[in-house]
Amino acid sequence: MCRLMGYVAKQGTSVSAFAGPNFVEFKELSDFHRDGWGIVTSDGSSKPALVVEPKIAKESSKFSEVTSSLTSDAALLHLRWATGGLEVTEGNTHPFIYEEYSFIHNGGVFPPESLDQFVDPKFKALMRGTTDSERYFYVLMTEIEKYGLDEGVLSAVGKIRDNCDFSSLNAMLLTPTGFIIINEHNNDRIPQGQPADYYDLLVRSDEQGVLVASSGWTQDGWKLIANHQVLVIDRATYAMRELTL
Repeated sequence: MCRLMGYVAKQGTSVSAFAGPNFVEFKELSDFHRDGWGIVTSDGSSKPALVVEPKIAKESSKFSEVTSSLTSDAALLHLRWATGGLEVTEGNTHPFIYEEYSFIHNGGVFPPESLDQFVDPKFKALMRGTTDSERYFYVLMTEIEKYGLDEGVLSAVGKIRDNCDFSSLNAMLLTPTGFIIINEHNNDRIPQGQPADYYDLLVRSDEQGVLVASSGWTQDGWKLIANHQVLVIDRATYAMRELTL
């Protein structure tokens, strides 16, 4: 289980600057989500730039440095809480990237190997870890290559939802043209001790761009994204569309 943050902005900015002064509260969530962190920045025209570290974000000088100095008009940030006995290693640390696509996930699919049936063999050879999350990413890529972005995302999530045991498929996907937020989770599978809004994803949109993040820190005035929805944000116009899962 993890915490997610992603944005698309009208000009290059760092994640901490775009998130604002409450970003320090998001960082504090790594006190519990302490099994690594990662960030990817993407200009949409080249392979995303990736930084991952299997350490507690709040105790990492590199985390403080890159979240304040690494600038881009789009980025994904992930705080990991390893589940299912998966190892805390660099290879298992989000985000995951393929060509111009990048991905982060909050939740679990059990067992991870149940996803293999939906992954094109060419992607299996690219895996750098053993997580369900990386497999989920490659299910998405398999279906997107078949059907295009919208239908591919719907097809991939539908296959996993209908055939696998999962707690949450909440995820963010950056593509060359879009920022995709997948909100599909089981509220009866919230981890023990976590609040009722644990799987909530919220969006903030203004003249500077669009920011989406997991709950657990101050997000006054943000809009809740409904469960069983996909939010599609155009990277050129910042227009938002909703797809129903």
